[in-house]
Amino acid sequence: MANCLGAPMASSFTCSPSLKRCRFRAISASKIRLPPVNPKDPFLSQLASVAAASPETLLNRPRDSDTPPFLDIFDSPKLMATPAQVERSVSYNEHRPRRPPPDLPSLLLHGRIVYIGMPLVPAVTELVVAELMYLQWMDPKEPIYLYINSTGTTRDDGETVGMESEGFAIYDAMMQLKNEIHTVGVGASIGHACLLLAAGTKGKRFMMPHSKAMIQQPRVPSAGLMPASDVIIRAKEVIINRDTLVSLIAKHTGNSEETVFNVMRRPFYMDATKAKEFGVIDKEKIMADAASPEEWDKGAGIRVLDAM
Repeated sequence: MANCLGAPMASSFTCSPSLKRCRFRAISASKIRLPPVNPKDPFLSQLASVAAASPETLLNRPRDSDTPPFLDIFDSPKLMATPAQVERSVSYNEHRPRRPPPDLPSLLLHGRIVYIGMPLVPAVTELVVAELMYLQWMDPKEPIYLYINSTGTTRDDGETVGMESEGFAIYDAMMQLKNEIHTVGVGASIGHACLLLAAGTKGKRFMMPHSKAMIQQPRVPSAGLMPASDVIIRAKEVIINRDTLVSLIAKHTGNSEETVFNVMRRPFYMDATKAKEFGVIDKEKIMADAASPEEWDKGAGIRVLDAM
């Protein structure tokens, strides 16, 4: 111990293999080559002075002690002569956020963007209506940007996944807002999703070049083992929903109800050009004419977050 601490000791020890008995023998301190001790290090200086004064304090320590070695000899131990200097490293990307970003819907919501990317099931309707109401509360004068990529109340194979009231609920919420609603069709806008695309503010309805729109008649959900009377009731409700859908699409596209009813007899697909001719949209987004990223973000209502 004295050899390591640089303090002269008058005795040393040897231990038997069992480590139960220690035998001290006197040696000459002048024969021990002691390395120098940093006088500015309080830990080693204190430990060396204790070893020189009473080596038994360090040698005869209880083996089952819970105290870290040698720290119990200090009232207020200081393990370093000077505090550690911690320097914050510079990130390789200065534009990385200093804190984790929020979830994607919240980030889009900050830019006043509502994205419908799933069929219109109750969970989607709840979220979309809540976002529309929140954005109007935040600013009733700024526009809202509604991006649509949905198969409506059915899946792409035609199977019903939601009630027709889900689409009507979002439509009614859009009609109650004071804000302009800019609708953009990306991917597919089928059935009630096509109605939402057409229900945007006149002159602010768009479709991407390779997106599709399609209108079709509502479908009767699976009847299963229903009694015949219940099947008739459901069929009547589907007819009512069909007539309502025809009326609303005719209203927003400028076509007559008869025209809309005739094209809805079978699925009626439209690309951006046909959708513009039919009155579903007002303008086709041509990617070659797209603005710069900065102008696109500004036009889309995306604001730069101070914390990002």
